[in-house]
Amino acid sequence: MTTVDSNGTSEGVAQALSGDEAARAEPDPRRWLVLAVLSSLQFMILLDMTVVNVALPRIQDGLGFSASGLAWVVNGYVLAAGGLLMLGGRLADVFGRRRLLLIGVVVFGLSSAVSGAAEAPWMMVVGRFGQGAAEAIAAPASLGLIALLFTDPKERTKALGVWGGIIGLGGTLGYVISGVLTDLVSWRWIFFINLPVALVALVLVPRLVTESQMVRAKDHSLDIIGAVTLTLGLVGVVYGLLQAAEHSWGSTAVVVPIAAGAALLLTMLLVERRARNPLIPLGFFANRTRSVVNFVTLFFMAAFISYTFMLTLFEQQVLDYSPLVTGLAWLPLSVGIGGGIALGTALIPRLGVRVVTGGGFIGAGVGLFLTSTADVDSSYVGGIMPGMLVFGLFAGATMPAATNAALHGVTVQDSSLASGLQNTMQQIGGALGVAVLVTLALRHADGEIRLGTAPEVAMTEGYTLAFRIGAALMVIGGLLVMALIERVDTELRDPMAESLAESR
Repeated sequence: MTTVDSNGTSEGVAQALSGDEAARAEPDPRRWLVLAVLSSLQFMILLDMTVVNVALPRIQDGLGFSASGLAWVVNGYVLAAGGLLMLGGRLADVFGRRRLLLIGVVVFGLSSAVSGAAEAPWMMVVGRFGQGAAEAIAAPASLGLIALLFTDPKERTKALGVWGGIIGLGGTLGYVISGVLTDLVSWRWIFFINLPVALVALVLVPRLVTESQMVRAKDHSLDIIGAVTLTLGLVGVVYGLLQAAEHSWGSTAVVVPIAAGAALLLTMLLVERRARNPLIPLGFFANRTRSVVNFVTLFFMAAFISYTFMLTLFEQQVLDYSPLVTGLAWLPLSVGIGGGIALGTALIPRLGVRVVTGGGFIGAGVGLFLTSTADVDSSYVGGIMPGMLVFGLFAGATMPAATNAALHGVTVQDSSLASGLQNTMQQIGGALGVAVLVTLALRHADGEIRLGTAPEVAMTEGYTLAFRIGAALMVIGGLLVMALIERVDTELRDPMAESLAESR
């Protein structure tokens, strides 16, 4: 792996280049072990996005949360992660990916301990903000390291397939683990189980991972104005979307933060155009493959997060499942995603990421539509599981392909920035799903109840409507991918070789 010393010089830049082809760096023999360690850590971090959902009623009873305050157990995480991921990715490129990863691990462990030991609502919210910040620091650094460790395109496809699948498995298994621990032990253990993973990562990462960072001139200074406007802008947009779940779209609580966030992001773009050392070079967005796949990630995550959130409510509120049964009911989705990851990784060399990503989106939309046919009398096997398996299989196939496309053409200069952008789109997409689809479902149900419809029927109709809109978003995203994305097979450019060539 190319490294940079304290003076900003690149080791290994002097490697010979034959003809027009850059010589590849010798692959790190420990790369698969490093992937296992980083994937395990990322699994635990992503688990915390959803692990609290099933346990929320117990957390509310245990800590005395108000109804509005309880929302910040989820919102605190989303706000911190969504606001800081882009900055975290760029800081990893600039100051060192291993360094930022270790900082993120420490923050993650401490925040998990605070959440698990919380004795008051404020402690839980502080811990959740910390966990979200830990994802923003650690996740881009981890994925940036993986993109640079695997220099062979076929190996990188497999590695990114594993990594992409971690997103789905971490998200869905959170419900399973939360249900089991909440019912059989205590909700506190959904946070305490993170501590051993954090300790193992702190021991192994310094021994296995070589530091890497972008090549910088000696007078290269951090773009502070760009960093501040980017972070505050993203925080404003995400906060406004979260407020839309509780207020009307025209309310001050929603319009003001979103407008302010958008204005700050526009200011950031103007600043970056003139900055001598921009935090985010605007040319980074010129790659059409990366730009398109990050845009449709909004559709994917809006449908995915709202699906898992609303189906959990449907199972508990309409079908009267216990937390344990609700958690175990998600196992088929995890199986489907695991199978989809394997299928997608195998198909990418044959069909290319455009076909696999687009087809995965459309197939996942079909799965959501099947789920929307469930009603108050549906059984689990006949009404829920078929759509869940179809959705999981195609969503899983999409994950490695989309991750490959999101890192298309990145170099050692911007691999963590690319990762931070993808993760930011995931967080904003999830916030959009809760703000738009979940809110639409709940407000539709309230309207039906006021008209005299039985509550269970009204809630089911609301969820059904939102599932179908999510299905449409998936299909639209798939069509956009098929129409706009470049043809990218496994021959993604080698970021290591490109970095060496650019350095010369």
